[in-house]
Amino acid sequence: MFLIRKPTALAINHFRQTQGFLDFSYAAVGATRDTPPPGFVVDHTREQIGVGETTFRRAQEALRNWRQLELGWVSLGTPPPAVKPGETVSVLARVFGLWSLNACRIIYVTQQQTPWPSFGYAYGTLPDHAETGEERFLVEWTPRDDAVYYDILAFSRPHHFLSQVGYPIARRLQRRFARESMAAMRHAVSQAQ
Repeated sequence: MFLIRKPTALAINHFRQTQGFLDFSYAAVGATRDTPPPGFVVDHTREQIGVGETTFRRAQEALRNWRQLELGWVSLGTPPPAVKPGETVSVLARVFGLWSLNACRIIYVTQQQTPWPSFGYAYGTLPDHAETGEERFLVEWTPRDDAVYYDILAFSRPHHFLSQVGYPIARRLQRRFARESMAAMRHAVSQAQ
């Protein structure tokens, strides 16, 4: 949903609740666990954000608190929902003077101890999202080299008319999001020290 004015908290909450009853806007729900489906553009960014178990714990906490979305031009539209399957999330973005309010639903949460510790979750788009697809956020700690990685995997394609017309801009914004989300996670794990 594209808007000229920033939506009020009440409007955002109503939007999130309304979208929460709707189905996903694509068929391959959960595909970020395995192989993204054909017909979508895949974006994958993985970078080391620190070292050690303490950094890994801080990175987990940052994901649980949605710190990867604290980007200035992108934020959660409502107070952070709990990170659990079925929760509806509203993401607000401001680009070129327009506000874009987007709805997603958490599909799965993953937490593993072997072969190395990891934590993450994925959400998928609902009908009133500018794009259609899925995005997974994951942090991993590889004890063999003590490195902590932040990994974003997404598959998407335009859904809204403005996303289709402005597709080259949408692609640039996706790359910008990945860069700035990496920086936000680095900042989050360093701030906790």
